[in-house]
Amino acid sequence: MGEKDFSGEKDFSGEKHLSPPRLKTRLAPLLALAICLCLLAILSLTFISSSQYSAPLLANANEILAKCRALHLTPAPPDDFHKRQQSDRWDENLGGKPVLVRNASVWTGTGRVVYGDVLLDKGIIKALARVPTSLITNATDIVDAHGAWVTPGIVDLHSHLAVEPQPALSGATDGNSPHGPVLPWLRAADGLNTHDAAFRLALAGGVTTALVLPGSANAIGGQAFAIKLRPTTERSPSSMLVEPPFGLNGSDVDVDVEARPRWRHIKHACGSSHLPFSVYSQTRMDTFWNFRRAYTAAAALKSRQDAYCARALAHRWAGLGAFPEDVRWEALVDVLRGRVKVQTHCYEAVDIDDFVRLSNEFRFPVAAFHHAHEAYLVPRVLERAYGHTPAIAMFATFSRYKREAYRHSEFAPKVLAAEGVDVVMKSDHPGIIARYLLHEAQQAHFWGLPADAALKSVTSTPAQVMGLGHRVGAVREGDVVADELGYHADIVLWSAHPLQLGATPLQVWVDGIAQLPARPVPFSPPPASSAPRTPNFDAEANSTLEWEGLPPLAPRRAGGRVVFANVSAGWGWTRRGEVTGVGGVVVVEAGRIVAAARAREGDVVVDVQGGSLSPALVSAGSGLGLQEIAMEGSTTDGVAPDPLLGGRGAVRAVDGLQVGSRDALLAYRSGVTTAVSAPLPYGGVSVAFSLGAAHKLEEGAVVQERAALHVRIGHVGVPSVSTQVEALRNHLVKGDGEFGGVAKGETTLVVETHSADVIASLLSLKKAVEEKDGSKIKLTIFGASEAHILASDLAEAGVGVIVAPVRPQPYSWERRRVLPGPPLTEDDLITTLFKAGVTVGIAPQGVEGERAMSSWAARNARFDAAWVAAASGGVISKSDAHAMASSNIEKLLGVEADPTWGDIVVTQGGDLLSFEGKVVAVISPRRGVVDLL
Repeated sequence: MGEKDFSGEKDFSGEKHLSPPRLKTRLAPLLALAICLCLLAILSLTFISSSQYSAPLLANANEILAKCRALHLTPAPPDDFHKRQQSDRWDENLGGKPVLVRNASVWTGTGRVVYGDVLLDKGIIKALARVPTSLITNATDIVDAHGAWVTPGIVDLHSHLAVEPQPALSGATDGNSPHGPVLPWLRAADGLNTHDAAFRLALAGGVTTALVLPGSANAIGGQAFAIKLRPTTERSPSSMLVEPPFGLNGSDVDVDVEARPRWRHIKHACGSSHLPFSVYSQTRMDTFWNFRRAYTAAAALKSRQDAYCARALAHRWAGLGAFPEDVRWEALVDVLRGRVKVQTHCYEAVDIDDFVRLSNEFRFPVAAFHHAHEAYLVPRVLERAYGHTPAIAMFATFSRYKREAYRHSEFAPKVLAAEGVDVVMKSDHPGIIARYLLHEAQQAHFWGLPADAALKSVTSTPAQVMGLGHRVGAVREGDVVADELGYHADIVLWSAHPLQLGATPLQVWVDGIAQLPARPVPFSPPPASSAPRTPNFDAEANSTLEWEGLPPLAPRRAGGRVVFANVSAGWGWTRRGEVTGVGGVVVVEAGRIVAAARAREGDVVVDVQGGSLSPALVSAGSGLGLQEIAMEGSTTDGVAPDPLLGGRGAVRAVDGLQVGSRDALLAYRSGVTTAVSAPLPYGGVSVAFSLGAAHKLEEGAVVQERAALHVRIGHVGVPSVSTQVEALRNHLVKGDGEFGGVAKGETTLVVETHSADVIASLLSLKKAVEEKDGSKIKLTIFGASEAHILASDLAEAGVGVIVAPVRPQPYSWERRRVLPGPPLTEDDLITTLFKAGVTVGIAPQGVEGERAMSSWAARNARFDAAWVAAASGGVISKSDAHAMASSNIEKLLGVEADPTWGDIVVTQGGDLLSFEGKVVAVISPRRGVVDLL
């Protein structure tokens, strides 16, 4: 039987099936095809997969990968930074020689003092203490310090140098933008004016590094930049920048060396400063909504960047596209990545608390709160800030100029330091002039900040807060053997211990390059002094905390007799009547010193511990008595009409007199017991009054109801200077109103002006009127920043000068020709006038010299007078300087004071014109009282 044929078989479905032999025949090519397709699929998948992991498919893949890896890097110097042999800022064209400062007392900024030498070479501190002879060559410039103090260069954490240049001229100011509340894309570097006259003056004060911030007109005002103040060969703003970001508008890294990014800075502002630039009135709620909206946008961009980089770093290139960027928010994204130092202008507890919550909501650290007048009241809030406790950058006594600054305390630095908070003293130039930043540290020390912390507050602490602590802020020796160097050769050689009043740089080196004129003869300063022994203010600081910044300031009237024991000295007493002491004891009864009296039972005894009695000081040219808070109109007398142009006569300050303001009482507690104030802002008839009086009807409260007639001439807008002088001429010739007394020589005329040209016109006018009428006009120039140019003419004309502010600055064009004094010139304005025989008075060092903004500074008259004597090089005695802050002011402002009825100030532990003395009492014969303070 043959094989069955299965070719025709059918199954239950009726389908025809192939027979086994034919199946094999047909499956073979199909199987081969399937295998090929599978291999092809595998190869395709492999190719597709490899394309996502293969960098060559994207030309910029390496760049993307480097950028993504860099997103998680935090700023830091390169690992080999301290092994470099030359600073990146070294300029051999400006200073090619090494410098050896020998025999110095070096305060290092690191908590210790070194006695020895400092070697500067190629912009770097190469050695400290003992300098190996192998490092000293014939080319080394050797400076013998004779034991004088050397410190790091002064570092200013908050400045508007160059963006608010001096003299202030239209179109030259770039501090603020009116184009919105949130502007993180703006950069202070784009507005740096290299022709700012304040650069040279700040260097003369030892300032070598400054963080230049945008102003506070915006909630986020833009990016800040650190600069060195020395001139550069290139003469450009960019060449002044210190360790700027590799890309100025971003946290770029150097991909070739995989360096970490550099710190960036951004300015934020809380409170009311930015409100005037708003179209609509903004509240704090608006401000923080603007912050939150901006950071929400930045957080969204950061999230997109992180997602993008997650794919790139996993080599998932398909459809990746471009890196998500937005130039408007990139700075805030960097804030969220912890790569930006957030510098925040905040005043009150509410602002600080709000911003701390913001920092935690968006998880970014705050480098420092600036101004921060109430920070000392809320240290626990500071501790809650994200990441770490921010530093506090503050003023010493500049305060109460607006409501937000009303609760500031001079004890704030002391309190914060005790709480472990980093304290920085700053200038806010031109708020406080950058040249005098060190004086902020001096004052902070006087009011209780320890000496080491005070010096650190303007050197190493701001350098660390700025992220530049590896470069500046310390005199750190290099290890020559290990070849570890790197600290910038920024040092200052001082005439005295830097915390002593009047300490002046003898030389300033920036990047190892001398910045001050070479002295004609070798200097030999006295042996190095120590920091001043300052009073104890623990009780006052505790009271300030207890009263939340507003402790009672009214003096305590002593009943009966008061005995001051252990009195060591007094000077100038003959002006006020003879003071008789018995064995170092002074007895006072009914406000008068009782000659040859002895203590008896029931007397109030005050141990002054070697202190002294001296005539009280007098304040002139401030808003004392006419305002409580300068920028709060409801607390002031208001705006008085211009007596030259108003046609309504001269108003009298006595009619608007306010007694008992906090500034007045603080001045009283600092030895300033009388003020002479004229209506603001243009002048009128001034009043002399007691700062210790409870009200103006109290006996002796008004010392002299009508003192002098004040007018103002200068470039204050409309009308012209010539029109103002002509108006004064017409008033004097006609003898109308208050000017009649001036023309007759009965009333003192005080003209506020600064220009030497205006002063010359006034001298000519005085002479012409006197020749016509035969009278002798009593003229005083107030302000007088350029008066040194006419010193001999003023003396010949018998015209006195009240210098206001006491340390002139070229704020405006009509003040541009200031005489800066040591170390730039041998004499300053006051010394020049004094040598010429001009009667000189001094007025407070206020803000930009404006009277309305200087009430807070009246309390510093004692320090201003001491500074005058110290800066004169022995030409002006302490007694002469004291007169400039007391009797000379009375004379120049027409106050007819009886010396035997003048107030006497009692200090404990030292005299009035020193950092050692603490004012503990005021003896007032005029009011018949002794006030215990």
